[in-house]
Amino acid sequence: MVAGICLRSFASQCRNQSTRSFSSSSNLVPLRRKAQYPISNPLPVTTRRSVQTQQYAAFAPPSPESLGKAAPPKQYKRTIKWGRRFLILGAVAGTLYLIDTRLYAASITRSLRTFGLGILVAIDYKLNFRPKPLTGGTITDLHRRNAERMFNLLHQNGGLYLKIGQAIAMQSAVLPPEFQKMFARMFDDAPQNDWNDVERVIREDFGRSPEEVFGVSFTNEPGFGVMEKKARASASVAQVHWARLSDGREVAIKVQKREIASQVGWDLWAFRVVMKVYTKWFDLPLYSLVPYITERLMLETDFVNEANNSEKMAELVRGEPRLRDRVYIPKVYRELSSKRIMTAEWIEGVRLWDKETLQGTWLGGYAKGSPGANASPLSAPSIPPNNGTGNLKPDRDQWKGKNGKGGLGLSLKEVMTTMVDLFSAQMFLWGLVHCDPHPGNIFIRRKPNGHTELVLIDHGLYVSMTPKFRHQYCQFWKAIMTFDNDTLKTITSAWGVKAPDLFASATLMKPYDGGDGSTKSRITTELKGKTQAERHYEVQERMRQGIREILSEEDNFPRELLFIGRNMRIVQGNNQFLGSPVNRIKMTGSWASRSLVDSKDLSFGERVVNGWKHLIFRFVLFGSDIVFYTSKVRQILGFGGGMEDDIEKQMRFLAKDQFGVELQHSVFEG
Repeated sequence: MVAGICLRSFASQCRNQSTRSFSSSSNLVPLRRKAQYPISNPLPVTTRRSVQTQQYAAFAPPSPESLGKAAPPKQYKRTIKWGRRFLILGAVAGTLYLIDTRLYAASITRSLRTFGLGILVAIDYKLNFRPKPLTGGTITDLHRRNAERMFNLLHQNGGLYLKIGQAIAMQSAVLPPEFQKMFARMFDDAPQNDWNDVERVIREDFGRSPEEVFGVSFTNEPGFGVMEKKARASASVAQVHWARLSDGREVAIKVQKREIASQVGWDLWAFRVVMKVYTKWFDLPLYSLVPYITERLMLETDFVNEANNSEKMAELVRGEPRLRDRVYIPKVYRELSSKRIMTAEWIEGVRLWDKETLQGTWLGGYAKGSPGANASPLSAPSIPPNNGTGNLKPDRDQWKGKNGKGGLGLSLKEVMTTMVDLFSAQMFLWGLVHCDPHPGNIFIRRKPNGHTELVLIDHGLYVSMTPKFRHQYCQFWKAIMTFDNDTLKTITSAWGVKAPDLFASATLMKPYDGGDGSTKSRITTELKGKTQAERHYEVQERMRQGIREILSEEDNFPRELLFIGRNMRIVQGNNQFLGSPVNRIKMTGSWASRSLVDSKDLSFGERVVNGWKHLIFRFVLFGSDIVFYTSKVRQILGFGGGMEDDIEKQMRFLAKDQFGVELQHSVFEG
């Protein structure tokens, strides 16, 4: 109770003190009495307190009418709409990309890439192919950047695009130097697919595993053959694996790359579209040739067609005494082949590009040939344990001697004579032409008698000639060799060609000297005094006009000439590479004339007349020998590289003098 009384007394004192401490004035003076209850934090002397005099009123919100009309909420409709569109577009594009890569081996992507680059290159040339390009730089810069673009596209797309690039490379002498340098690299080996893709193709075509199809084992099971999983060679369309079957036969198993089947249709369609655009845009009569080209390329992916061509060529060679013992076509094993797989006899030989080995000293022994020559069976030495990896094929290089520097000891003249005879017989006698005779498709072996045996492989790209066209082509060559301009004009007119001189030069791969020369003097006069840039500009018009004259009547132009010309160009390149050991033009002309005598499609009377003309023709060819041996003497004395080099110089002079084009061409450079 005492405590309660004290608390009440303290509260009463505080109230009284508070009342006395504030007056009506604004000054607030704190009490400073020293009482028993001191104030620990006295208020500052400047503190004031205002007395509220207004009557208290409760807060009332403003009425809706006083605030005006409410603004609608921001909904971002346009942003949401475009965001939704981008999401849908991204989802569709991603789905299509997955479908394209998984099911079509990126064929759609490759086609879009082709269209984009094709349009870019076309626009670039349309705007900048002039003495002073709109974007600056020079015409040389224009050629260089577009050559780089095309080269990258062909390598990035791969497959048939590499095959097209190789075709361009073989004709690159008519292209600007920047394209020549770029496409000289097109002969590099293509990357090979891994074993999983190879096994998948075999299973899809045969319905069985490689072990079951070829009777091989990857775990050293007794009684089975062996097979290498790593390819021995890889090209644009297929790759080749070595295997030894259970019966001892050594075979080359050519397996088409898995993606080719999905890509070939798209690739050829893209090629047709681009050619259609270029035909219209640059006013060139080229599109009518495209169906035939695409048909040939499509057949090249059909290994059944290749097997048929191989067997036909082997039969023709066996039936020709002049070639029977000089040329060999590998056997095809049909029971182990399909549309995408071809199994053929394994060939041991020296590639044509190995010139040093071809003519190196023979160290293999007397009356002995190189492995497999003259259809002799290969020896079957033991092989290391097979675990599915590494090289299993036995090395058969004992004939090179202990130091490994021996060669076949062959004459390059004999090698080249065999080659020219073979392809001349195909064109003029049989009408069935192998159109891809580059050095990688030709093996050379030494027979026991010391002579040359040529082995021809890769029979996918062939053209067939009708008897009528084949006879015309024979007469065309005879007319070129004898400067028979009347016959030349008659035949070229039948083919729809209005520029016989130009076409003859393209056929010979050398300037045709039998024309009237009016075109040359006219062109020389027109280009005289022009700057280098102006001469470059004139090149396109000259080439376009030349193409128009050659293809003036597209329907009459023989499509076979496209690939026959490719064959002739490669054979010329082979002869030039080996140092021009033979007079290729004379040999080719002689086969053309002789085939009109030997052809079984002609009547007996026609063959007799052609036989008499052939004898006269042989005397006419004597002039060609004079030119050849003159070049040979100069070559021996160190003043030239041979007849083909002299021809190349003439073509370079002709191109520079008449067209302002610098030819810097080496057929198999790189």
